[in-house]
Amino acid sequence: MTPEEKRSQITLACLYLAAMALGVANGLWGGEMLQQIAQIVSSIFIRLFKFISIPIIAVSIIATLASISQSSDSGKIFRRSIFYTLFTTILAATLAAVLFVVFSPANVAISGSSASLEGVAPKQSYLDYVQTVIPDNFLAPFLSANVLSVLLISAAVGIAIAKLPSGSRPQEVLMAFFSGLQSVLFTIVGWIIKALPIGLFGFFTVLTTELASGVAIGGLGSYFGAVLSANFIQMLVILPLVLLARGLNPIRVARGMFPALMVAFFSKSSAGTLPVTMACAEKLGVRKPVSRFVLPICTTINMNGCAAFILITVVYLMQNAGADITVGTLAAWILISTIAAVGNAGVPMGCFFLSASLLASMNVPILLMGVILPFYAVIDAIETTLNVWSDSAVAAMVNKDMYGDKL
Repeated sequence: MTPEEKRSQITLACLYLAAMALGVANGLWGGEMLQQIAQIVSSIFIRLFKFISIPIIAVSIIATLASISQSSDSGKIFRRSIFYTLFTTILAATLAAVLFVVFSPANVAISGSSASLEGVAPKQSYLDYVQTVIPDNFLAPFLSANVLSVLLISAAVGIAIAKLPSGSRPQEVLMAFFSGLQSVLFTIVGWIIKALPIGLFGFFTVLTTELASGVAIGGLGSYFGAVLSANFIQMLVILPLVLLARGLNPIRVARGMFPALMVAFFSKSSAGTLPVTMACAEKLGVRKPVSRFVLPICTTINMNGCAAFILITVVYLMQNAGADITVGTLAAWILISTIAAVGNAGVPMGCFFLSASLLASMNVPILLMGVILPFYAVIDAIETTLNVWSDSAVAAMVNKDMYGDKL
């Protein structure tokens, strides 16, 4: 990390702390006008999340799936990478669902009907919502913010682009279009993140006002316990067992990838860690055709930590909004969080931003995201370490399948 980047992170952290402190002070002692301004700011940022959420999820998935290579060897490597990526991500999401049930985090109960989160969720059952997945026209899911339907349409479009004749003009034009659109959306996301301290001021003002009306936040401790447990169990138990099942020594793989894991923890960026990850993998014995093809793909789509965070966070806030969390709901969100993690935008705070976007698109209140944010730096570091460790495991397994190397 360069000195300039370090100063930028310190400045951003100070802005976050200042915004949160001002929000708390405004919620406790601010005048009616200042509190109304904060409510408007909170509403504006929720609208911004809604504005950017559906386009960025759709474009990220299309751009990722459209990049499928057509060559035979690359195709085999890609198919194995996709299999292991989806397998480990589904395991992470399933583990998160189980831990959500085990921890059973309590709601943040707010007294007073005007401030209550209860009843904000849509009245239709989740089964009714699932029935709307198959759209009757192309634009309807985007206009109604039907997230699951958008995910499925995007996956179909991305795969269809990849199946066009390799190097043909239609494929090149479409890939260039979606790649460029993705860059534009990421730029907008960057602007929103830079302005996020203003949003935090609004969120913390509104939340503090509600806290002052009488709120019990004990359930948040169980929520954080579920998130952290999901990450550590996936990292220290599930992935090593998967490696052992494929005839690989997880301790040796972890020892070889240790420098990359440390960089991932402190940088909190899978993409920023990629050069170190590739160097460590090749030094470990992963062949270049695998490391230089699999790891860049995995950096984009292999998000074990993100899948766990999305599932637990979204389901927890849905529960706070009055939704009935059933086994069917958890099963559906295992699928949704897996697909969403694959399409996660490669931007700072990507999982946090994507979770807030999913919630906002379903009209679920996201004020509690403001409480989660101060702790997210630690969660993000652990998630990124898990993501890079999962990338390493996938590369090692693909290398074993392709060349028989046990490293």
